[in-house]
Amino acid sequence: MATTLLTLGDDLTQLTLAPELGASLVNWSRRSDGRPLLRHSDDLALAAGNPRRLACYPLLPWSNRIGGGGFDTPAGWLALEANTEHEALPIHGSAWQQPWQVVNVTSDSARLQLHSQHPFPYHADLQVRLDAGRLQLSLQATHAGNQPTWYGLGLHPYLPRNTHTQLQVQANGVWLSDENKLSSRWIELPEVWNFDAPTALPAQVVDHAFSGWPGHARIIQHDDGYQLLCEAQGTEVFLLFCPQDQPFFCFEPVSHPVNAHHLPGRPGLHLLHPGQTCQLTVTLHYQALTN
Repeated sequence: MATTLLTLGDDLTQLTLAPELGASLVNWSRRSDGRPLLRHSDDLALAAGNPRRLACYPLLPWSNRIGGGGFDTPAGWLALEANTEHEALPIHGSAWQQPWQVVNVTSDSARLQLHSQHPFPYHADLQVRLDAGRLQLSLQATHAGNQPTWYGLGLHPYLPRNTHTQLQVQANGVWLSDENKLSSRWIELPEVWNFDAPTALPAQVVDHAFSGWPGHARIIQHDDGYQLLCEAQGTEVFLLFCPQDQPFFCFEPVSHPVNAHHLPGRPGLHLLHPGQTCQLTVTLHYQALTN
């Protein structure tokens, strides 16, 4: 069955969305030449119906993996099972695997909503807006259950990568992932992952959560003549995923490190009571590079 797409645009960029596929962004491109600003999604990727093959999708009511078969809440243990065929652990919550409803749409904005019962009742709201090359994504979760529980939020953009792609971002430490890709221990930021100045992406695989992020980053695409300025509110953590020998990487603004439900103090998680909300806003600003 064909997927319904929404198309938004401003003077500089154009965006397509697939509400039925977990509120995923399909393509965001430069109008002047169609250059992808997020990883390009071709017809095969769209036909697969899997948000992990598209350009970006929302993460809630948690980001990344949870170990231990679930997590403890004030009301007791919440058991979780794996939600994909290729991952042994539950990953990225449940919103990305459900169809969202279109509340309203204009030429440069859209509002999508989800009313979910799994793994507990919650409402989600995603507002998308384009303005002069700025893509703003505002994600909100409202707890609809009768008992309080823990929430996390995030966004999972896939970005083009080549040999001259650079990243500039500040952090004070990193949660190292273990063999199960779960955060195991925090260390001060090692020099090899210091991106204070514009730096090429690591050649080796990186898949960790970085802490102490002030919410600003630059993604510089020298070969294509542009940069993306990232501004985030509601998070002090980003996940950096650099797979080896792939033409993409992921820079994910999230509210918490991987497996925060089992880390001391549950860093970055929100304990929401009925009717309470949490929110994350991320803006990616396209700018042409000048010589």
